[in-house]
Amino acid sequence: MPYKSKRNCAVSRCPNYAENGAYCTVHKKDYNKAIRDPAVQKHYGRRWAKISALFLSKHPLCQQCQLAGRLTPSTEAHHIKPVTEGGTDDDTNLMALCKPCHSRITMDEVRKRW
Repeated sequence: MPYKSKRNCAVSRCPNYAENGAYCTVHKKDYNKAIRDPAVQKHYGRRWAKISALFLSKHPLCQQCQLAGRLTPSTEAHHIKPVTEGGTDDDTNLMALCKPCHSRITMDEVRKRW
């Protein structure tokens, strides 16, 4: 029976192949660093879903896109000061973002920690 063809690593311009999953062995280690600490993961349950939904209903547009002059619906709430660094769920510490803006900001924060 033939084997399934190897896939490229999900990290752009990486010449390696992914063994199991989306990342090669080199980038798999980096990916594991981005996963939340189990103690912080407990914070993101039903309570957070309610807070996030209420905040997004008050702020229907992505705040980053508005600064760039675009009107994009917000789909995710983002902590300005991360919970891991003592941030709270107060409205002053939250930001309404669309998925692309939230992903970009989160990855920038993860890269700073590495």
